[in-house]
Amino acid sequence: MLDNNLKDQLKTYLANLKRPVELVLATDDSEKSQQLLALARDIEELSDLVSYRLTTEPQRVPSMQVSSPDTGTSMAFAGLPMGHEFTSLVLALLHSGGHPIKQEQSILEQIKALPGPLHFETYVSLSCQTCPGVVQALNLMAAVNPQVSHVMIDGALFQDEVSQRNVMAVPSVFLNGESFSQGAITLEKILAKVDTNAAARQADALKDKAAFDLLVVGAGPAGASAAIYAARKGIRTGVVADRFGGQVADTVGIENFISVKKTEGPKLVASLEEHVRDYDVDIMANQRVVNLREGDMLEITLENGAVLKSKSLVLATGARWREMNVPGEREYRGKGVAYCPHCDGPLFKGKKVAVIGGGNSGIEAAIDLANIVEHVTVLEFDSKLRADEVLVRKARSMANIDIILNAQTTAVNGDGQRVQGLSYKDRVSGEDNQLELAGIFVQIGLVPNTEWLKDSGVELTARGEIVTASNGETSVKGVFAAGDATTAPFKQIIIAMGSGATASLGAFDYLMRSSAPA
Repeated sequence: MLDNNLKDQLKTYLANLKRPVELVLATDDSEKSQQLLALARDIEELSDLVSYRLTTEPQRVPSMQVSSPDTGTSMAFAGLPMGHEFTSLVLALLHSGGHPIKQEQSILEQIKALPGPLHFETYVSLSCQTCPGVVQALNLMAAVNPQVSHVMIDGALFQDEVSQRNVMAVPSVFLNGESFSQGAITLEKILAKVDTNAAARQADALKDKAAFDLLVVGAGPAGASAAIYAARKGIRTGVVADRFGGQVADTVGIENFISVKKTEGPKLVASLEEHVRDYDVDIMANQRVVNLREGDMLEITLENGAVLKSKSLVLATGARWREMNVPGEREYRGKGVAYCPHCDGPLFKGKKVAVIGGGNSGIEAAIDLANIVEHVTVLEFDSKLRADEVLVRKARSMANIDIILNAQTTAVNGDGQRVQGLSYKDRVSGEDNQLELAGIFVQIGLVPNTEWLKDSGVELTARGEIVTASNGETSVKGVFAAGDATTAPFKQIIIAMGSGATASLGAFDYLMRSSAPA
């Protein structure tokens, strides 16, 4: 099952096991079952502390439970945990086998104190970049607390369950049989949902923090870069963010990051976080900022009510997918309306879908989806496609892709449970048209995360972008900005990192000048 190179790597990891790990398999004669059995045999051969056995107890087939006989903890994989989920399997083995978990002690204690039973189920696609983060967070909880269990379910393999539970986007998490979350969610956010007192405790801890010299709002490429440059100057630096990585965490292939020929979003995000944590930076994750005001110092208010103070700020809040803003879009988000073709595409295997947008992201999405679904219809508002010519030629060469120009989407249609189609107007003839579809993938660009700044005094453009000077300075004294949330003309990872460094150095220069004696 595993090639020799992968076996060598896995053997190195399994050398860190401290206690026995048991793999319990439910299989049949199917190809996936035999592949899972071969995987279990490979793993057993690589460590004396790993064993496997077959079971006939009722459960999903094929599936593999990773358990610790010593602690009574367990987690499971329904399907073949390869692709992006192979890392999830390796971590499950290590954590079940007693290898120390890299997590703050306060978080681990919070997990241990959770009452149960808490049974999580996560539907994924193996091509999803976001899914492993959710799977690994829930597996970590299951490895720490015997009252918590978790199973990863390959949605493409268990299509009947996907249909029965109306799973139209991944990752989709269920807790004790009820829908719990959809899309990316961090460990901290999971804990905040199951531990009702977590938010209050966080607010109490945050409000007592001393003032920062520089506080970075956002932890994408721009925010990470700004934090590193500030920390290297030896000033008190903090980062407050909803999640680490921002949009990059949802990016599949990255091939234009200079000196790195090819990488993936989650890998780059992990490297960014590791680099920031190498410095003395106070990272406050799972926090959303709702207000900024000036006083003796700059003050930001968090959603939980806590107030943080700083002598200077770098705003690096990034951007999110732009919505169509038509009737039905929000109602059917996650029920057929999607924004990540790589994540959710496998759920629409053999079905008809549409892609909204004819730029590079839209045409790339159409090409990728055409290899999975029955048919793709691209709807472009303009009279011409804006994608690179090489992508357009590829799309037009594929028999199951249709492209409609001058098409204004007017509504998303459904039965209350899932998408059934969309309505669009021909902008030339004025004719209204209907398309029968199972899924709609929206690829029409980004919108900056700056709504909370509208009454702050920070100058914004009509599109909501933060207006900055060449050093990242904004219209508010001591406030700098960087990345996709600003007027920077090109929204690229490498440009965001550079602007983060520029804004941080600009803020440091401001601090030095403002503290200099008269």
